[in-house]
Amino acid sequence: MKILRKELDLASFFQKLGTKVNRALLLDYDGTLAPFRIEREKAVPYPGVREILDNIIETGGTRLILISGRSTKDLIPLLQLKKLPEIWGSHGWERVLPGGEREMVEMDKRALQNLAEADTWGDEIIALGGRVEQKPACLAVHWRGLDPGAVEKIRAKVLEKWALLGQESGLNIHEFDGGIELRIAGRNKGYAVEKICSEMGKDAVIAYLGDDLTDEDAFRAIKGKGLGVLVRSELRPTAADLWLRPPDELLAFLTRWAETPGNIT
Repeated sequence: MKILRKELDLASFFQKLGTKVNRALLLDYDGTLAPFRIEREKAVPYPGVREILDNIIETGGTRLILISGRSTKDLIPLLQLKKLPEIWGSHGWERVLPGGEREMVEMDKRALQNLAEADTWGDEIIALGGRVEQKPACLAVHWRGLDPGAVEKIRAKVLEKWALLGQESGLNIHEFDGGIELRIAGRNKGYAVEKICSEMGKDAVIAYLGDDLTDEDAFRAIKGKGLGVLVRSELRPTAADLWLRPPDELLAFLTRWAETPGNIT
């Protein structure tokens, strides 16, 4: 692991973690807890991850939350945890509580109509070799595994179509590792982190683990409030404080968290 912020003392972080009642572990899924897969329904967690997360949930003392670009309905079957944790899906537009209660934010009707219009582009994208994923508030186009020429054709097609919707469409475009996404404006992973930090209070110890460009919103949101951890095989420019290579360094961090039970009395 590599410390990216000079003043970060990881030993002190875990020492403080062990003294706190208020602690939260926020986790991205794809690329962080699970390796990327072209067939996204096969993107299961790295070996050992489920067992550690089950342990953290069972032991108590940690508010464990997943924050993902996936829809919650697609993410939950992949987790296969003994108890359902809190999940924020679709970049903060969905929230599922540990008891299974689902919260969905009301979305701008014009933006929803434009998203439905974007959904009609699917055949053209598929003809170029891309894969289309429909999510609440989002339409993701995946190109993982394609050659650079095909990727550029798909990107150009999406940008061309998006431009036809106009700048007032209520949709923003975001590139991620392996694709590009049209998303209703107003929510991102940073919003979810800010909301959780507000709920936890100033005395909480919080960490966010993520890998992708879409996680940079979360890393910026947690600045001054907790620890941002980039989980990625290769380092890239980031607002995170710590860099871990999966799976070994990821497992070591999660294990250390699990073995720091916290002051829950």
